[in-house]
Amino acid sequence: MRIDDDAALYAFVENRRTALFRSAYLLCGDRHEAEDLVQTALVKVVLGGRRHGRLDNIEAYARKTLVNTFIASRRRFWRREQAYAEPPDHAAAPTDTDTGLVVRQALAGLTAKQRAVLVLRYWEDLSVAEAAETLGMRENTVKSHTARGLAALRTRMAADIMEELV
Repeated sequence: MRIDDDAALYAFVENRRTALFRSAYLLCGDRHEAEDLVQTALVKVVLGGRRHGRLDNIEAYARKTLVNTFIASRRRFWRREQAYAEPPDHAAAPTDTDTGLVVRQALAGLTAKQRAVLVLRYWEDLSVAEAAETLGMRENTVKSHTARGLAALRTRMAADIMEELV
């Protein structure tokens, strides 16, 4: 597909923006940050397509760009700090016991690469080989990030469930 074909690009953005937003939301856990992430990724897709002239698989290129942009944003120093007017006295207890909320909180505690692997493997339903290609990793690295990420999710979710029971 020629990326400079405005009609094809418009159709791609219209049809896939929501799916990209869902993946972005699972990656970063914040609606506003996810919207910014999708917007940044789409700008990079358009600029990259114009630079290269032709993209054989715009879907894969957009997904890879989204994940790489997310991982790069986590490396920035300013993203690691969170300023508060006054530090909280204690951690706020979760008010919603919905499984989705617990899973999103557990995902937020993972490293950026583990989260990216889990989102691609289980949300985007990519194979190990496809996730490895998207992330630019070896398949064994994807497998190890998957195993470690799932183990961390299980541990965090079990701890949350135990806290609710106590």
